[in-house]
Amino acid sequence: MVRTIKNPKKAKRKNKGSKNGEGSSSSNSVPSLPAKVWQPGVDKLEEGEELQCDISAYNSLHALHIGWPCLSFDVLHDSLGLVRTEFPHTVYCAAGTQAEQASWNSIGIFKISNISGKRRKLVPTKSAANDSGADSDSSDSDEDEAEEDGGSGAPVLQLRKVFHQGCVNRIRAMTQKPHICASWADTGHVQVWDFSSHLNALAESETEVSRGASTVSNQAPLVKFGGHKDEGYALDWSPLVPGRLVSGDCKSCIHLWEPTSDTTWNVDANPFVGHTGSVEDLQWSPTEPYVFASCSVDGNIAIWDTRLGKSPAASIKAHNADVNVISWNRLASCMLASGSDDGTFSIRDLRLLKEGDSVVAHFEYHKHPITSIEWCPHEASTLAVSSSDNQLTIWDLSLERDEEEEAEFKAKTREEVNAPADLPPQLLFVHQGQKDLKELHWHSQIPGMLISTAADGFNILMPSNIESALPSNDMIEG
Repeated sequence: MVRTIKNPKKAKRKNKGSKNGEGSSSSNSVPSLPAKVWQPGVDKLEEGEELQCDISAYNSLHALHIGWPCLSFDVLHDSLGLVRTEFPHTVYCAAGTQAEQASWNSIGIFKISNISGKRRKLVPTKSAANDSGADSDSSDSDEDEAEEDGGSGAPVLQLRKVFHQGCVNRIRAMTQKPHICASWADTGHVQVWDFSSHLNALAESETEVSRGASTVSNQAPLVKFGGHKDEGYALDWSPLVPGRLVSGDCKSCIHLWEPTSDTTWNVDANPFVGHTGSVEDLQWSPTEPYVFASCSVDGNIAIWDTRLGKSPAASIKAHNADVNVISWNRLASCMLASGSDDGTFSIRDLRLLKEGDSVVAHFEYHKHPITSIEWCPHEASTLAVSSSDNQLTIWDLSLERDEEEEAEFKAKTREEVNAPADLPPQLLFVHQGQKDLKELHWHSQIPGMLISTAADGFNILMPSNIESALPSNDMIEG
């Protein structure tokens, strides 16, 4: 699996114009030639051509960076509301850096506020469709098309840094206590941290902090475990038992962490062994407190029950190449998604394991390794995928092609571009513009929001066409 950031460079204070259309600096310029849809992996850019983002495809789109590139991050659960639909938004995250020198690394705990956006109508109004004037201000039509508008200006980033020896391979926050985070270091150590003081300071502060000016604190971890035989990437907290953790390494070993108090853990020195290659990802069952899944470069997915010893309860050949990532659906607990080094990703119904073939969906859209996959926390049939082909895709497995509906939509929008016939009907959205995409996460409290990390920083995006699957304002109080 391709894990490292290619040629990590520290982000400059000034960003060059982003091809992905950073929300706070969108341009009204109109290309001299008629715009057309560009198909990744099919069309090639000619000399002098460049991609331009259609900002109207997003309810919100912003780009930011915290300094060095981050291979992994996590979205932290907060107390600002369980289901938030009103702009502007505020989010909290923790991310680990990939710096040029080991001593330059840190974990960044950051707050992003004033995330502005607007809820757009899926079908533009008649006046907007008829408006073809090149000199017209796009904000006028945007106002006509928007149902809701909130916030203005750029997002405000507030950052706190904690020293971390070595690059951070993966970082995960405990669901029940998000101030408790675990990190995998390329030094071979797994550490658990308490970031409550930093989160409290961020919650009380409204002042933007310069990315470079933020001081790095030398905080000691709660636990530093050195029992793994090699570095690793697999890490997951139990969603059912607070403090229960599993960590997997490149020597195919998985260790179970059981909490003995709020700040101490007993790590089982006797590992779970069943893979013949590096353990790449781990996922706890959303319904069974003793059951977790793992995936490996050996091409297999294993299901484990901690009550049944140190061998897998089940093991299946999942892909013909490394299995890089897995995601266990928390809304439909029988569904497990997996992404491979060959660019394919699959959906399995675990109820069919005993029958042999449990694959219910298999996609070959991406042509480069899958780097991240995650089910949507608000819609059971929706998941997001990122790949080394620099695409972040969103899929709705409940969709089927409907030619009558497509014709009706084209008539309403006067759409002249015909979608390629070989595109899967389940493909809902394609986001581009980031280089070397590594990880993505949905925001569990802001329906429709995704955050992704890549070599050139973070993107916060809310595609407008997944709005139909989300609760309407009328259904949500406050």
